Amino acid sequence: MYYQSLYRFALGLAGRENEAWDLTQQTFYRWATKGHQLRDKSKVKTWLFTTLHREFLNSRRRGNRFPQVEVDSVAHELPSVSPDAEAAADGATVRAALSRVADPYRAALLLFYLEDHSYAEIAEILDIPAGTVMSRLSRGKAMLRELLADPVDGQQPGEPCAEPCS
Repeated sequence: MYYQSLYRFALGLAGRENEAWDLTQQTFYRWATKGHQLRDKSKVKTWLFTTLHREFLNSRRRGNRFPQVEVDSVAHELPSVSPDAEAAADGATVRAALSRVADPYRAALLLFYLEDHSYAEIAEILDIPAGTVMSRLSRGKAMLRELLADPVDGQQPGEPCAEPCS
């Protein structure tokens, strides 16, 4: 019932189909082995998204550490983007840019904009305070605007990456 939503979330986090599939399968494996411990069955969706996100973080911790920056401390560095530039972006461009947003910010953006979770639900899924959710959404949107406004490696704004985006 939640497979499609979980897979989309995993794909948005991982950026690769194979990794998204693995994360989704691992989440359902955990549900099959530990789901009986969940007392409030109305929390199944939240439990699944939380588990998937934790699996993703565990897979990333092995290789990379996530730098976390408070928005207020770098607000002066954020570029402004004209309304015309935002209107010109299409879905493929946004997906390509979203794949280059740092992982913690991308997770919040995906849960909020693509999966329609509330701040409270995102906070529970990501196991962070609601204020941090709002900060990550704000910072993530700023990163996305910057990526959409500035070409990368000779790439034109709005042009999807030819290779996996870094």
